[in-house]
Amino acid sequence: MTMHLPTADAQDPESSARTSRLREALLAAAFTADGLLELLGAPAYAALARSETVPALRATRGEGPLETLVRLFLLQRPVGQARAAAVLPLADCLADGWLVRDGDEVRATVDVRPYGGPDGQDWWIVSDLGCAVGGAGGIRGGADRSGLVLGVGGASTTLAGITARRPVAKALDLGTGSGIQALHAAQHATRVTATDLNPRALRIAALTLALSGAGPADLREGSLFEPVGEERYDLIVSNPPFVISPGARLTYRDGGMGGDDLCRTLVQQAAAHLNDGGYCQLLANWQHVAGEEWQDRLRSWVPRGCDAWIVQREVQDVTQYAELWLRDAGDHHAGAKEYAARYDAWLDEFEARKTKAVGFGWITLRKSGAEDPSVTVEEWPHPVEQPLGDAVLRHFDRQDYLRATDDAALLAGHFRLVDEVVQEQVGLPGAEDPEHVVLRQNRGMRRATKVDTVGAGFAGVCDGSLPAGRILDAIAQLVGEDPVLLRDRTPASIRMLVEQGFLEPVE
Repeated sequence: MTMHLPTADAQDPESSARTSRLREALLAAAFTADGLLELLGAPAYAALARSETVPALRATRGEGPLETLVRLFLLQRPVGQARAAAVLPLADCLADGWLVRDGDEVRATVDVRPYGGPDGQDWWIVSDLGCAVGGAGGIRGGADRSGLVLGVGGASTTLAGITARRPVAKALDLGTGSGIQALHAAQHATRVTATDLNPRALRIAALTLALSGAGPADLREGSLFEPVGEERYDLIVSNPPFVISPGARLTYRDGGMGGDDLCRTLVQQAAAHLNDGGYCQLLANWQHVAGEEWQDRLRSWVPRGCDAWIVQREVQDVTQYAELWLRDAGDHHAGAKEYAARYDAWLDEFEARKTKAVGFGWITLRKSGAEDPSVTVEEWPHPVEQPLGDAVLRHFDRQDYLRATDDAALLAGHFRLVDEVVQEQVGLPGAEDPEHVVLRQNRGMRRATKVDTVGAGFAGVCDGSLPAGRILDAIAQLVGEDPVLLRDRTPASIRMLVEQGFLEPVE
């Protein structure tokens, strides 16, 4: 790796003061997520994520402070020293290595990407040159990609959005990369530990934390849980190198284990590193193997004593998957013969493992210690509302309630229809009764479920004032059904509505 990194050090008071002055300059120039969107416009802003820089270059032809910073830190264009000095504390940036001289100009040594944190906070994610926009596939020429540290991507923001945000004593970001998850965790964890196999990633994560004004994390080098020994945490997050590939060419994405073994190992080892009630949340890929149900494969990963919620968001056949990651590595720029050989190697790997497709999704574990753990494995490719962290916490709260509540207690319980659930009736025009009734959520997972007349009526009157059994008795009288039989057959439907988040118990 020939690229240099800044030497800014949060432990050095003078360097820390220089970093603070740099942060103040970035804010003064509106080099923020909102400022970037306003300057570039939505099309050019979106194009950057596709490694297309021409629209952004056109939008930054002016001489203003924000144009200068975008060209320096996002588009890797050198600018004149006088122009840079008008916007930045130039001596500080040169002293700590954020910029280097190039004749009469200066150029950036790293990408710095504005990132909108929670509650309107302005953060900046540091990454290797060319990796803040478009990933490693945006790196041109003969640059060595093997140890690159990427910036903000869809996977990073997805994991940040689904993470359960509650005050905790200790959090672990396993495979921290550029430090995005550690930065989020630092807002609600007293102590943050961040690990990575790539020492360059740890250095860049420290820069991200320092530039964004977060306290320093405990940074440790090593693979999986090896750097933390037997320590336990209240929250573990990981965007691991989950790509199922025929080799370990790229540290940031290839785990170096066969098939989906890295993700399986991470899940199976997590329980030993969680405090009671602690959460582990990660992104993962998994194989769809001929002759196996993918749901059963994932259930087998869940360690004893842990509840789990596993959501498959996307499935790709092996050719789509190989092409995606060949583009990611920039292999589509290689010669036709080399590209074909690498494509062939991916398909050989899948054929040897009887893999017909690859799934992508989220895995959340909670160390409940339950003898009868709740393990939900589902496919949900539809849009959801981010951030989803509170919905994750509520999901596991509902599992606790249902596990502890028998049918008699369920019928004695009070329930409330969750906010922003709407009812849709589907049927032929003019028909006296609908063919079916659908309840639909406008928040969280945005689920939809069919219900019968009884289910729709029950949900519609649940405001917490009456116990479920009395509501069913009233419905039985209205529809002319035996109330005893209705009480016998309805608890399963109530459980489904509670489990999926349409109803919530009222204490």
